[in-house]
Amino acid sequence: MPPVLELRNITKRFPGVLANDRINLTLNQGEIHALLGENGAGKTTLMNILYGLYQPDEGEIFINGQQVQVHSPTDAINAGVGMVHQHFMLIPVFTVTENVMLGDESVKVAGVLDRQAAAERIREISSAYGLAVNPDDYVRDLPVGGQQRVEIIKLLYREADILILDEPTAVLTPQEADDLFKIMHSLTERGKSIIFITHKLREVLDIADRITVIRRGKMVGSTTPKQANQSKLAAMMVGREVDLSVHKKAAKPGEAVLAVQNLQVADDRGQVAVDGVSFTVQAGEVLGVAGVQGNGQTELVESITGLRPAQGGSVRLLGEEITHADPRRITELGSAHIPEDRQRDGLVLNFPVADNLVLNTYYQEPFSKGAVLQQEAILETARQRVTNFDIRTPSAETRAGSLSGGNQQKVIVARELSRPVKLVVASQPTRGLDVGSIEYIHGRLIESRDQGVAVLLVSSELDEIMQLSDRIAVMYRGKIVDVLPAKGASKEKIGLLMAGVLDKAKGGKTRKDA
Repeated sequence: MPPVLELRNITKRFPGVLANDRINLTLNQGEIHALLGENGAGKTTLMNILYGLYQPDEGEIFINGQQVQVHSPTDAINAGVGMVHQHFMLIPVFTVTENVMLGDESVKVAGVLDRQAAAERIREISSAYGLAVNPDDYVRDLPVGGQQRVEIIKLLYREADILILDEPTAVLTPQEADDLFKIMHSLTERGKSIIFITHKLREVLDIADRITVIRRGKMVGSTTPKQANQSKLAAMMVGREVDLSVHKKAAKPGEAVLAVQNLQVADDRGQVAVDGVSFTVQAGEVLGVAGVQGNGQTELVESITGLRPAQGGSVRLLGEEITHADPRRITELGSAHIPEDRQRDGLVLNFPVADNLVLNTYYQEPFSKGAVLQQEAILETARQRVTNFDIRTPSAETRAGSLSGGNQQKVIVARELSRPVKLVVASQPTRGLDVGSIEYIHGRLIESRDQGVAVLLVSSELDEIMQLSDRIAVMYRGKIVDVLPAKGASKEKIGLLMAGVLDKAKGGKTRKDA
């Protein structure tokens, strides 16, 4: 029996980049095949070729032994291939039924949409595969895990047999991720086949039947969970040994560096995003803020760093009121900020690396004398920081936008941690990074903590929170619902708190917080 999918010698070139270099990949019926690789390794490009978003320069695609031409997503869907993107393609104000029907509308007489027939089909799919979704619910009212189930139903509604899941657990709680894995097994038990793109090595070992690793556009090997472990997979991805554990001594907390009291912050729509939040971060500790993305963490960080005005409450840095201070004043008081969106808020992509490394100090000596920038001093400092922080760049004068995601992040970390600081606010510091860059960033944050710096870590990666934090604050719908010591904290308890199931997380009966 031939594989349900075979990619032969797939090659894709972009200007100056060989994204896929003669890649061969097979997928068998009823199989979960994990695709691993560093950020920029070429795995998403490969899947975009399979889904018809890109055209290969060379190579062939076979489905059920027959060669196919995939020039568009419509061709892919007609061939039985569907893709759930990391960022969902749903319309919040539409119902589940309307989202599923979109682009594949069945009609009654006189062109009226047959929503009833579509809803019935959705119920059948939901029942068959364990995808608990109400066809009449509005997407905006669904939790993230529910929205993901709608995306999967969309593919099954179109009779896809090959499903591509791109970083499917990136925005899920641990419980939602467990539910997804049950759904994936249900799909394969009924003959569907899945390509699973992720950077979470533990998940790969738990869920995959086979694992293929891509490095720098080339396939470097395939293995199985029985033959591999996290260290082996990391080494295959990066090309060297990677230390996946975080080594840290016991914390020795000192004075309160950051004190937040009853903070109220609105989002871009004027709705309450941070609702009466209070906490402190002490010198020499990491306070991790856990939560599913979109529960007020972004607005919290922006308010603390002067990028978003507070509606009420107070923020103090080393005793000084900074609630309404501008970012420069907060920086000068000893605060460092690793922002959530490195390209939007952390870098000027068209500037050279050297200029990006002094964005917060360019107006000070030795980088400036009066209104005149001292380019030689800026370049000399940049060369030192490029070496000290292992920034992989052709030169300090290379445009920052041309660097990989991991090296862009290192530019930000180098800029923020190369001066004396008392507080580091790190928001999603390893998002989209490969295991080698994650190892590096984690090491630098713990190094700062051990030097007596207060670290506020905001991350949707629960493993990261649990490894780095000394205390963990859990955020849900704009509130901190609990703060607990990291030592002894369980994923299950934190996951329940992240989902708002407060009573069960605290040992009582289950109750979803309103």
